[in-house]
Amino acid sequence: MSTTTISSSSDPLAWKQADIDVHVATRGGEFAGFVEFDGSAHVTHDHRGAELGSFDSLDAARHALERAHAPQRRPSTFPFALPRVLRRRPRRARA
Repeated sequence: MSTTTISSSSDPLAWKQADIDVHVATRGGEFAGFVEFDGSAHVTHDHRGAELGSFDSLDAARHALERAHAPQRRPSTFPFALPRVLRRRPRRARA
């Protein structure tokens, strides 16, 4: 039997320098992504290796990964989210 730990997106990213030009992020002990310097820019990758963008500074590249892990909020006109309800039309009696 295996168990998986789900870390909260509110947990901060922990950064470690893996090489001269590579910084790795973890969240709750799980790999979250990395930033590599390609000689001209800091390139951010998510936990699957997908490129999130290129940045002039290491700080900007790190913030991009933090924003990618932030929970997305849905815009709402109400101060709280209301559940969406689908209503059925009443059936008509057959003659």
